[in-house]
Amino acid sequence: MVYTEEEEAMKETEPHQRKFEWFEKQGHKPAWVFPLRKAGMARFAELGFPTLQDEDWRFTNLAPLVKLPFKPLLSSSPDGITKETLAQFTFGELDSTRLVFVNGHFVPALSSQVPPPQGVRIKSIAAALAEDADLLEKHLGRYAQEATNPFSALNSAFFQDGGFVHISPGTVLKQPIHLVYVWTAAEPGTTAHPRNLIVLEKNSRATVIESYASTIDGAYFTNAVTELVLAENAALEHCKFQDESLSAFHIAAIHAHLGKNSNLIAHSIATGARLSRNDIRTNLAAEGVECVLNGLYLTRDEQLADHHMIVEHAQPHCNSHEYYNGILDGRSRGVFHGRILVRQPAQKTDAKQTNKNLLLSDEATADTKPQLEIYADDVKCTHGATIGQLNEESIFYLRARGIGAERARRMLIHAFAGEIIERIRYAPVREELDRVVWEHLETNPRIAGKD
Repeated sequence: MVYTEEEEAMKETEPHQRKFEWFEKQGHKPAWVFPLRKAGMARFAELGFPTLQDEDWRFTNLAPLVKLPFKPLLSSSPDGITKETLAQFTFGELDSTRLVFVNGHFVPALSSQVPPPQGVRIKSIAAALAEDADLLEKHLGRYAQEATNPFSALNSAFFQDGGFVHISPGTVLKQPIHLVYVWTAAEPGTTAHPRNLIVLEKNSRATVIESYASTIDGAYFTNAVTELVLAENAALEHCKFQDESLSAFHIAAIHAHLGKNSNLIAHSIATGARLSRNDIRTNLAAEGVECVLNGLYLTRDEQLADHHMIVEHAQPHCNSHEYYNGILDGRSRGVFHGRILVRQPAQKTDAKQTNKNLLLSDEATADTKPQLEIYADDVKCTHGATIGQLNEESIFYLRARGIGAERARRMLIHAFAGEIIERIRYAPVREELDRVVWEHLETNPRIAGKD
């Protein structure tokens, strides 16, 4: 039997719709959550999974993910994870307020929470739905772009837990908040839908780290959505670090709504997963916003890392800068699609976008598409992209000074990654990620040969 494209899309979403029919009968409080879930499921069923015919996905083949059975994990368990286990992960010993989620569910016994300042809420989404429902209703689901993103819609239908951070007006948090997601379920198709909501009120400051890791090698699926809301003159440094199983699938979306004179710097560091995709959308919704998006992806073997972003300038006198570097080895692939959208009212916009890709093998590939879409006439906007290999002249320069060939290669690659790492403002995070990148290079047999 030959199916139409619409019928094929329906076949692919049917398991999710059947599971949702059961899921919605379990009852979800408060009452306003049900319409949010229902709308998410309806939108996902309408859109279906993206294919290579979709312009925004034409370099990222989701067929291996779509073929997996859909097995959402609907209950929580520490599953053998201890605090000693956590200490072995990146940022595991960082001095922070830590919320730990195992297979997508909050585990209080593994978390370390100091009493927050008055008016500050740091808790799981599940707890916030029970204790701060009115505050969540004001923000949850208001910023995620589900109209064109089926995975964000699917997350709205099935999310159960995640991190909730609300910083009261005028509060400055010196200690970072760390949201830790650990996978222990190796069964193919096991799925979690983490949902994070981070709200900074007027004149507040915070650093939030979001990290993903695993203790097993499995073809599981993480589908995460993070909403960032910054009120007037708020400042947030957000760092997402993804180091999941090389058999896993990681799809994530970050949606930021930025108020007047707010400041956001968001880092995305990706080293894990068989296939990872980060959709980042920022709405510079008021005057005077400063926004920096900064990312690094390191891939090897058959990995694919995809970053897709839209930076929307909606009001005048805003600045945005995007810097993304990729280091690709083996038969891996890097994909970058960055779009700067400047609306007509957004005069005096200053926007820059750069994507650089370093290929360490002849079989690695990079697809890059920086894009400007400008409807204002008084702006400064630039974009650029490069794909290449190590500069032989630079290697020769280092060798002429007594440095061995392989060490010279590692130094140049580390410096290329360092362009991104050095923009991280919180020093302990910057220093740890610098060490992680160096270790990643040292364990790559193609790079770490003997001089």
